[in-house]
Amino acid sequence: MDSALEMMLEKYGPRNEEERENAIKEILQEIALAGLSRGGFFEKAAFYGGTCLRIFHGLDRFSEDLDFALTDRDPDFHLEKYLPALKKEFLSYGIDIAAEAKKKDTEVQSAFLKANTVTLMMSFFPKGTDVSRIMADQKMKIKLEIDTENPEGGITEYRYRMLPSPYEIRIFDETTLFAGKIHAVLCRDYKGHVKGRDYYDYLFYIGKGTRINMEYLQNKLRNSGKIEEEEVLTSERLKKMLEERFRSVDYKSAVDDVSRFITRKESLRFWKAELFLSTLDQLNI
Repeated sequence: MDSALEMMLEKYGPRNEEERENAIKEILQEIALAGLSRGGFFEKAAFYGGTCLRIFHGLDRFSEDLDFALTDRDPDFHLEKYLPALKKEFLSYGIDIAAEAKKKDTEVQSAFLKANTVTLMMSFFPKGTDVSRIMADQKMKIKLEIDTENPEGGITEYRYRMLPSPYEIRIFDETTLFAGKIHAVLCRDYKGHVKGRDYYDYLFYIGKGTRINMEYLQNKLRNSGKIEEEEVLTSERLKKMLEERFRSVDYKSAVDDVSRFITRKESLRFWKAELFLSTLDQLNI
């Protein structure tokens, strides 16, 4: 295995097959980010979402997807343009990965990275790995999504990563990330179920005392039709919207969703409306 990947793997110390797969996925995510950076992707877009929060702000849960948004609207933007740079980056570390854009006539463009699970497990963990439970053709997948209709008001910053090799990446700042997460809490339903990962991340921001980029959140809520176009989002209005949401959540469904992405599950037993309602006075607006 490449020495840079060995260094990245050292920090995990996985104890079971699920944790091994999560470790591999995260390393693949960082290779993908490096490839996108070298392909010029971050001249057009910025990184956000749970994976961004984990890598750059220490969120203690795993995340499956890589989420991005254009910093300025560009009708000529096409995600598939950057996939060759991704494949080239992976091949430089001896990883053969398929990269395929998904055709959708929406404001969100997406692509999938796929590699053989058995091959990856044997490459990263050649000793002590039981691959008998894994089907020979099973694929490890990472989804890339980019919002091409991202509203104004987001604040970005540049960060640097040293592994797998030094690269520059553009991300939304923490106040904008929190605004985006509150928008997800208020607006996102995942195939009829609660996406508990959004609520876990929300509590993470609350614990850090992160401020909210209210201008960006207001624009996101207008775009989603959650507030009127001319309405100004006040702190009182936001708290009322969150209160209504927190009183309606199926917390068992939320816990079921997030459990497999975290190692310390003890705090989930406190998930109920009262816990989330108690955060409203802690919002840093």
